[in-house]
Amino acid sequence: MLTLGLRNADHIHYQCRPEELTQAALARGEGLLNDQGALVIRTGEFTGRSPKDKYIVHDDQTAGHIHWNEFNQPIDQACFDKTYRRVVSYLGKKEDIWVRDAYTCADPAYRLNLRVISEKPADSLFVYNMFLRPLEEELESFNPDWQVLVASGLRLDPAESGTRQHNAAMISFKDRIVLIAGTGYTGEIKKGMFTILNYLLPQHHDVLSMHCSANKSADGSTALFFGLSGTGKTTLSADPDRVLIGDDEHGWTDNGIFNFEGGCYAKCISLTEEKEPEIFRAIRPGALVENVKFFPGTRQIDFEDCSITENTRVSYPLHYISNAADPATGEHPEHIFFLTCDAYGILPPIS
Repeated sequence: MLTLGLRNADHIHYQCRPEELTQAALARGEGLLNDQGALVIRTGEFTGRSPKDKYIVHDDQTAGHIHWNEFNQPIDQACFDKTYRRVVSYLGKKEDIWVRDAYTCADPAYRLNLRVISEKPADSLFVYNMFLRPLEEELESFNPDWQVLVASGLRLDPAESGTRQHNAAMISFKDRIVLIAGTGYTGEIKKGMFTILNYLLPQHHDVLSMHCSANKSADGSTALFFGLSGTGKTTLSADPDRVLIGDDEHGWTDNGIFNFEGGCYAKCISLTEEKEPEIFRAIRPGALVENVKFFPGTRQIDFEDCSITENTRVSYPLHYISNAADPATGEHPEHIFFLTCDAYGILPPIS
């Protein structure tokens, strides 16, 4: 932590338990408990990712390996360095910061260690839920391959940072650092790591990285579900009659498939126990619910209320699903589904 210049933080909270993080968020007035004990927060100005504010440092490593476009935007090293110094200075002045070590990839051959440093306990809870959790003995020799700095309250100066506006998510493959500033939407953390794995695994390990959910039958028959956000990946993967591998990000190797993550990030809009029992029952202590409203005078979530956003979300560890695979791996898939959810009626709901 000293190498990042964060000496000024009076209290560095390392590897806190979910209940500690929940209580810290409540004490700071950053959330409320629902009637089932889950932490409910609002992410502020941004209730979803901001793909036009994502940047990757254009350098000798990345220049010829990335399809540069409006969503893979280049930024020069000097702008990244200025933003890095701003983020470190900002976090270093905070009275409290939260630090969590975690890793990606359920197949240990592709494990990537990460350290996430944030100004809010809810961000650390999100990381606990969404990534794989090292054992106590592993933490003694833990060495992060990547560091993620989350400064959600920092408004960048576009002229200084070379950004479109006051928020940004920046990735430097040379420095192995992710900077997230000006946005409280936690999904930027998980998608930042997905971007990194999308870049590294196919290029260096001959692994196909996939945006899909996956589950398997009791006899091991694996199915993949591809689709854009909201097409049903999480819902279909959380089938009570099948074993959940993961709901969003996977790798495919010569040996089979594996989950990149250690948790699920499910949409909550119109959620009911009848239609999606596993997800509904995962909203309990330790879960983190974003941008929902309560029924008036209660702490019961109104899942039909989309007045903040339709992109209401809940994050929870894989083990909150009763039939989740451990480890989160599977054989080569026998079934592959493409979920189109085409509003114009041109394509079938499932291909």
